[in-house]
Amino acid sequence: MTPVSTGLSADVLVDAAQVKSGLSDFGDEWFREPLDVLVGSINTEARLSPLGLELSRRRLTALLVDRLRLRALQREHPEILDTEVPVAAVILGLPRTGSTLMHRLLAASPKLTATLSWEVTYPIPFPGEGPDAAERKHRAQEREKLFLQMSPDFGAVHTVEWDGPEEEVILVDRSFTSMSYDSFYWVPGYGDWLRGADQTKAYAELREWLQVLRWQDPARAGRRWVLKSPHHLTAINPVLDTFPDAKIVMTHRSPTSAVPSYASMVRTISGQYSDEIDPVRIGRYWHRRFEASLREFASVRATRPDRFVDVRFADITTDPVAQARRVLDEVGLTGDAQDGAAFEAYLERNRTESHGAHTYTAEDFGLSTRELERDFAFYTEEYL
Repeated sequence: MTPVSTGLSADVLVDAAQVKSGLSDFGDEWFREPLDVLVGSINTEARLSPLGLELSRRRLTALLVDRLRLRALQREHPEILDTEVPVAAVILGLPRTGSTLMHRLLAASPKLTATLSWEVTYPIPFPGEGPDAAERKHRAQEREKLFLQMSPDFGAVHTVEWDGPEEEVILVDRSFTSMSYDSFYWVPGYGDWLRGADQTKAYAELREWLQVLRWQDPARAGRRWVLKSPHHLTAINPVLDTFPDAKIVMTHRSPTSAVPSYASMVRTISGQYSDEIDPVRIGRYWHRRFEASLREFASVRATRPDRFVDVRFADITTDPVAQARRVLDEVGLTGDAQDGAAFEAYLERNRTESHGAHTYTAEDFGLSTRELERDFAFYTEEYL
């Protein structure tokens, strides 16, 4: 029988957030269903350590506080809801397929903007904080240091820059409908629920978060957004409907590399929360999860093929600037000398950063290349 990790209660978390914030109005409480599913799955499946339990309680409470503060800010400044947030591109695909490189290249363009790491962590100004966001930036730096202390191998898997572009899925975390959770915890019940959930309201809220960030930063005027997360693969219709002018930029790499690579990343992250990490179980879960996601995605893509741009991992690693320019052209933003210089500057900076060795094998996660090739043949034959 699976041991029960006790200590989390959705009602207690909600009450704690209201006490901590001094606010009570969540607006539409649709989020309670995903929160209840997540908490139930954590309690029955995740096998949290005492530290993991405390970290989770603090994190979930903080996300609920942000929901309360978002509604309060919108009431105080209703003009936020009229803020335009034009999205040029939404990058998605399996994790570890070159999407981060493409995202950070495009974010360097003077024509585009992206969510920054400190913003997605602390999206709402603290009381009395000036427009320089000094307190939030300081906290983000300290948070990054602590995270890397707890997961020292993570930097070899995914470069963390507190002031650099980061996935906006961290904003979606506040809706409790996010791939972050089954990446951080062993919660297959939650993951199965999420795959079947209607994420329309979560993406409407993502748009509201982008409005808040644009409202705070006038320098973003005239620039279109570039979004990126593997999570978007699970909600392609809400993405297309919420951002009707955006192109979907899909990065492609053989799942024989992408699946074990992501399993390795999940093993690293989830070790913060549990002392009982089973790499074979992780590998098999993400194998099934990604296979199902790609099969479901294919049928949706077929209905709106004009919205998609494909980028192969081999091409972006061979000539990243050419691929970034091609994507700019595809989304209607012709690249120029300023874009080229910005792309080259990012690549030079990226080369000088320290990237540790990320070593793993498919067998480390109970997988085999032959098995992955067989199960993902429907995908590789189409795109690779």
